[in-house]
Amino acid sequence: MSIRKRTWKAANGENKTAWVVDYVDQGGKRRLKTFERKKDADDFHATAKVEVKAGIHTADSASITVAEAGELWLAACVNAGLERTTVDAYRSHVHLHINPFLGRRKLSELTVPMVADFETKLRTGTDTEKPRSLAMVKRVRSDLGAILSEMQEIGLVARNVVREMRSRRHHGKERQAERRAKAKLKIGVDIPAREEIKAIVTAAQGWWRPLLLTAIFTGLRASELRGLRWTNVDLSKRELHVRERADEYKQLGRPKSGSGERTVPLTPLVVGVLREWKLKCPKGDLGIVFPTTKGGIAGLQSLVRSGFVPAQIAAGVTIDVPGANGAAVKRAKYPGLHALRHFYASWCINRKADGGLELPPKVVQERLGHSTIAMTLDVYGHLFPRHDDSEELAAAERALLA
Repeated sequence: MSIRKRTWKAANGENKTAWVVDYVDQGGKRRLKTFERKKDADDFHATAKVEVKAGIHTADSASITVAEAGELWLAACVNAGLERTTVDAYRSHVHLHINPFLGRRKLSELTVPMVADFETKLRTGTDTEKPRSLAMVKRVRSDLGAILSEMQEIGLVARNVVREMRSRRHHGKERQAERRAKAKLKIGVDIPAREEIKAIVTAAQGWWRPLLLTAIFTGLRASELRGLRWTNVDLSKRELHVRERADEYKQLGRPKSGSGERTVPLTPLVVGVLREWKLKCPKGDLGIVFPTTKGGIAGLQSLVRSGFVPAQIAAGVTIDVPGANGAAVKRAKYPGLHALRHFYASWCINRKADGGLELPPKVVQERLGHSTIAMTLDVYGHLFPRHDDSEELAAAERALLA
């Protein structure tokens, strides 16, 4: 491995100088790389020498572009059996967020400063793009790191610069920024209040009553409700088993994590409603609990538009929005079924004196199917009783000093 100076005369008669690094890679193939400055040649020489010795060097001429690597990664995701919706999300990140900025770059050209600049462009936007949210930037960066990891495994790149740039200090600052950007869920804003739930329970009738009551008193995700089968509902034991979920393409599959598979107890009201519904429920080969009229898997939007929204309007759980002629129009307050999952979480957490179950955090995590208790506490930790109100403090003081 050596560095030599090359001089030549250009067509216009001007003398030109360059520095050439001449080396043999770990595969025994001779490589040449040219630099305008000797300092850059020296830096590359030192780095390449270490990488060749470690057997991880990738020459620029042998490297592929980020866009090409992205397609290889997406194909690997499909071959690994990832859900279609997951692969679609990855493909969207690659095509809409990664390729416009880095797609033409060779993998071997990527550096930590280059990726840091890429993140800045995502956050701030460009002349033609809107700024991405912190959550989206995090997901896109994670996908870029996954692409580079896949390419490392098959020998197409030596370094994963995304992994190199994630220092502990940076992680801490990032978490702080995310916490500031993500407001706490509020009762009556994100989480239906108790009086609103009572009104919805009263107003929910007919076809949609079993679905909405099950959502309110089990906290199942919308995909889990859509994929629930009668074989996983045990009315005699008053419990249901979450074993499957339905994706956006109406395909059944297992929950994304092992913790998503769980057993959830049923209230007497839900048991009674489901007993009646089972007799009327449209029959289908899949035995879906909340199916279409033909017994198939229902779409999410149809459940929201035809079931949850009308129930809220009938219950008076609405907000006023400007209409076409300027007059106020009543609109359902909560746009999606996830609001009912939030309510179930708050019901599990609230004190018994306030009409809740007052369950420990670990039990709440299991009921919701969260992968970690940290996730439960991050989302709902502020709802847990503080046990430090004035009456409890006074009682504790009297007990201590008695």
